[in-house]
Amino acid sequence: MSTITTPEEQATAAIAGVAYDGEFVPVERANISVLDFGFTRSDVTYDVVHVWNGGFFRLEHHLDRFLRSVAKLRMSLPFGRDQLRAILAECVRRTGLRSAYVCMLCTRGRPLQGSRDLRLCRNRFLAYAIPFIWVGGQERQAEGISAIISTIRRIPPESVDPTVKNYHWLDLEQALFEAYDRGADTAILLGIDGNVTEGPGFNAFAVFKGRTITPARGVLEGITRQTVIDICRDHGIPIEVSAISGEAFRNADEIFLTSTAGGIIPLVSLDGRILGNGKPGPMTMRIRDLYWDRHDAPTEYTPIDYEDPAPIA
Repeated sequence: MSTITTPEEQATAAIAGVAYDGEFVPVERANISVLDFGFTRSDVTYDVVHVWNGGFFRLEHHLDRFLRSVAKLRMSLPFGRDQLRAILAECVRRTGLRSAYVCMLCTRGRPLQGSRDLRLCRNRFLAYAIPFIWVGGQERQAEGISAIISTIRRIPPESVDPTVKNYHWLDLEQALFEAYDRGADTAILLGIDGNVTEGPGFNAFAVFKGRTITPARGVLEGITRQTVIDICRDHGIPIEVSAISGEAFRNADEIFLTSTAGGIIPLVSLDGRILGNGKPGPMTMRIRDLYWDRHDAPTEYTPIDYEDPAPIA
């Protein structure tokens, strides 16, 4: 493994991040071939876990989902779960970041010269750690952000399995541009059945008279989404995982979004309709506080040893 030793490389690592690309390098030096099907066909899966106060939050949940996704796409990694965990920890250790956004990804790889046979591709693994990301920005989150329900429909789950985290984002990006054009921060997409699915990088929740609902179908089974479900069940907050129409969603008392990048994101405006009094709702803020409190639970927290390198076989 290479070592980031020069002052310039150390400064880059602290500011921009560190990647694992067969060796540990400043994140800007990580790369894949333009011939990799991960690039040319979006044939790739990935997962993101965050580090908070020097430890991973729900790391094993993210590893479970990533390894399931790799298997579902009929890919394979060149090492096992323990080495994967160690690589992620070492990426973070080398940045020195106590709060970080940590990504692991596996691409289909390059085909053999003159072939398009997927079975002959050698899968490619990369990972990186960069400073923590807040969806909507940390200050905006405190005030709440705005969204629209887009006219763009989400790719149906019969076509692309949304439980496999992927880069099929063109529908999400078209919806984002629609949101920008309409003066909103982000967008929520309906499925072809007219029910709420998800948005660009987040799951959605609605609150009706103290009852919380999140869509059951056509969505990534987000780790933060599951954390909210667990919180509700642990604290006696009514929670349903079920279909919800776009029209019903528009009439919710409160709406919030969930993402590894930022946690619980309050929504204060949907399609120009002000929710509540234009500030994050009480149920949203209760769940948000419980979410961040949960980061201190020993069962949820995997500390990083910043002094010694992670043992990588």
